[in-house]
Amino acid sequence: MAEESTQSIVVDAPPERIMAVIADLEAYPEWAKAVQQTEILETGDDGKPQQVRFTLDAGPVKDVYTLSYDWARDGLSVSWQLVKGQMQRSQNGQYVLRPLEGGERTEVTYTLSVELMLPMIGLLRRKAEKMIMDTALKELKRRVEGER
Repeated sequence: MAEESTQSIVVDAPPERIMAVIADLEAYPEWAKAVQQTEILETGDDGKPQQVRFTLDAGPVKDVYTLSYDWARDGLSVSWQLVKGQMQRSQNGQYVLRPLEGGERTEVTYTLSVELMLPMIGLLRRKAEKMIMDTALKELKRRVEGER
């Protein structure tokens, strides 16, 4: 089992607006630089994506993989896990939203664990996860705050 990395950022928006951006997986190629394409393979009864195929191009790392999503009923978290991938053996992730200051600001915490097919030294893997999370959180913040 791969170790988890966690990072947080504060976004100037209520949780429901942030979760709406997170749940709009079809729009990820518009704002998440490494995501080239997404395809919703399955949706739940609530209309939210349950299985999504991603085409990723992050420079030296290119992959096509499918994630399965679990959306919390309270709208404050979502978790996912790898169904299949070309370069990844496993991926588990989660966004947790915590309302701040009357709900107009939200702390977004991103937890990620990725294990690649090729072995990678722990220090390099943690550095890569940190870079992925840092970029994802900053891009999410920019997308949400730019949609006012």
